Amino acid sequence: MAFTLSIGEQAPDFRLKGTDGKFYSLEDFSDAKALVLFFTCNHCPYVRGSDEVTRRTAERYIPQGVAFVGINSNSATSYPEDSYEKMVERIEQHRFPWKYLHDAEQKAALAYGALRTPHFYLFDEKRRLIYTGRAVDSPREPERITVSDLENALEDYLAGRPVAVPLTNPIGCNVKWEGKDKHWMPEEACDLV
Repeated sequence: MAFTLSIGEQAPDFRLKGTDGKFYSLEDFSDAKALVLFFTCNHCPYVRGSDEVTRRTAERYIPQGVAFVGINSNSATSYPEDSYEKMVERIEQHRFPWKYLHDAEQKAALAYGALRTPHFYLFDEKRRLIYTGRAVDSPREPERITVSDLENALEDYLAGRPVAVPLTNPIGCNVKWEGKDKHWMPEEACDLV
């Protein structure tokens, strides 16, 4: 079995606390015709470099019935910047248009097979995976973006077409797993991805 969720698989359920203090599961997004779920965090330069690109995508597709959910699964023990409290600060500062959920026990990251921050998963109306990987080809340097794989997948799906490119490699930092100290995967490793 592959570590990361495969195309056609069902979205695993979760119960995670949002930055608004409420708990969310898949059921809370059941009205959406599509669900973009992405693993993200506070500190990663690939996330920070592409947050505004992700915001524009969300603002474009939310009115078309697509829900956007960000999940932070990084270990706050190794990376205090990725703590729940810092998540609240970040969402209040930037006013991102998605729900931002905390995967403190890293169960969602394991269930989905999150590899990087950011790592995007697009699910259809029945919550089957139809796209996974990167959102864009240059998340750290948005001025160098030449393709938006997530938007292309959304366009295909919303037009009733099969997703032309359902799988790409996510580009970003490794998910920071609990019990792996900071030196196991230093932030400099982001430059090597």
